[in-house]
Amino acid sequence: MNHQDQPALTTVADGVFAWVQPDGSWWINNAGVIDTADGAILIDTCATEPRTRALLDATAHATDSAPITFAVNTHQHGDHTYGNSLLPDSTVIIGHDNTRAGLLHDPVIDGCPPFWDPVPDWGSVTRRPPVLTTRTSLTLHCGQQRIELHHPGYAAHTSGDLVAWLPGQRVLFTGDLLFHQVTPLVFMGSLDGALRALDWIARFEPAHVIPGHGPLIDAGTLPDVLDSHRRYYRLVLDSAEAGLREGLTPLAAARRCRLDTFANLPDAERIALNIHRAYADHTGIDLDLNQAFSDTITLNGGPMHTAV
Repeated sequence: MNHQDQPALTTVADGVFAWVQPDGSWWINNAGVIDTADGAILIDTCATEPRTRALLDATAHATDSAPITFAVNTHQHGDHTYGNSLLPDSTVIIGHDNTRAGLLHDPVIDGCPPFWDPVPDWGSVTRRPPVLTTRTSLTLHCGQQRIELHHPGYAAHTSGDLVAWLPGQRVLFTGDLLFHQVTPLVFMGSLDGALRALDWIARFEPAHVIPGHGPLIDAGTLPDVLDSHRRYYRLVLDSAEAGLREGLTPLAAARRCRLDTFANLPDAERIALNIHRAYADHTGIDLDLNQAFSDTITLNGGPMHTAV
């Protein structure tokens, strides 16, 4: 791994930092740190013990070892939450009701299936869900900092997505409602909701955006990022609708889909998972996760690559 591939804590605004982990592919997320007079606030943790400890070391350096008073989980997926257990016992973890429920029933933290190669080694992380939850919105007042947590009101990436909005600095942490230069993933959410969430994000009119994965986004590049997501989600929907009309399996529909410019993004094989989601949304039949991942491995020609 060269220097440019190393995670880094980047200053976004006064007292606001983004933890960006290249290249943002499977299990390699972004997180955030907010330094306030009342302590530090984390936006998400990381998937593994080494990656979370690197985040915590960088946080201590940037905040002069301020206590971590709160940590916000933007959604339930392990790349944003498994590191919760490495936080001090005094840290209050916040999330959506559905994020708490999802983490309590998440089997992957107990034993990762061989869907990835290498299978991630979580280290000493254990299950630690949010203890303070909301179904809509919640505002933290820490020192002079105001941090607003908002749910879009519908399933998108998951059913429990929260964004963290700092109106004073116009900074938005989107979690996995946005993937920048990485293939989006909505297999546990809704294609329709993911599309709607793009307009919802735009209405914040942020100056700085920290996506769940990939490079940082500013106000000038946000419209292009949102448009790229729209085009990708519509491609998924069009491919699923054509497959359903012709009686194709989700795997067959994914194989026939022409990804074009999206083919070169990391984790392009997610088209199979996303088409499974679109089929489930259309038919009303629950998504079969094992079948969806098995089809993705088949499409990929083997387990998905990880670098955790």
